Amino acid sequence: MDLLFASQNRHKLIEMSSLLVPHNLSMPQGFSYEETASSFIGNALGKAAHLYSISGKPSLADDSGIVIDALDGAPGIYSARYGSDVFGRPLDASEKNHYVLDQLKGIPHEKRTARFVCAIALILDRYRKFIVQETVEGYIADTPNGDGGFGYDPIFLVGETGRCMAELDENEKNSVSHRGMAAKRILAIIHQIEQTEVLHVC
Repeated sequence: MDLLFASQNRHKLIEMSSLLVPHNLSMPQGFSYEETASSFIGNALGKAAHLYSISGKPSLADDSGIVIDALDGAPGIYSARYGSDVFGRPLDASEKNHYVLDQLKGIPHEKRTARFVCAIALILDRYRKFIVQETVEGYIADTPNGDGGFGYDPIFLVGETGRCMAELDENEKNSVSHRGMAAKRILAIIHQIEQTEVLHVC
């Protein structure tokens, strides 16, 4: 299936493409959407719906972020632009990670609980909309570790493994990550749809 991906984040496109093999993902040029919903699901569905409305083609969108209990759930849905209101400019990934770590100074490991959340929305036509959401639990590390992945991966300790998401290779990450698990759900939905449509044609 050919899908348009509602994003301008090439890191996400590469990761999502690897997760949704054998389906083909492409990013529309110049796509933009203001995320105003109060949840990951709301933002993912809004992006997918907007892209479908202007393209008329099957559209996929995700909204993801990190939820940190000691910060009352922040950054949450604001993960991509976290800290920009404090510093007066967008922060790069390294700056956001260090900003989070500064806020958690002195907080012991057992109270640094956090989770990555990923919602994925798939719109095939006006009346066929599908949404999934998955999480991966863990902790915020004391220092960044690893050079893989992107975003908050270097400071997120996966479960009780003691390893940051950025320390995992691609296969390891895809098997445990929030985006990997959500993509598996979407793959199952697409497979069921394709199988049903083949049966109907037959």
